[in-house]
Amino acid sequence: MADLTGAVWRKSIRSSSNGGDCVEVADNLPGVVGVRDSKDPTGPALTFTPAAWRLFVAQLAGRL
Repeated sequence: MADLTGAVWRKSIRSSSNGGDCVEVADNLPGVVGVRDSKDPTGPALTFTPAAWRLFVAQLAGRL
């Protein structure tokens, strides 16, 4: 499990401010990208390598 101490979490600028279903991403740590549910900030987080995260985001961008 990756250490996410010091992670700076951010939401998409497209997220609504009314408490919608959002994910938060922390990409400020070396070698790891964290992803968590914005409604449960103390709950579990997924972690990815930066390369895997870039590929995931690129795949999503190609489908929108």
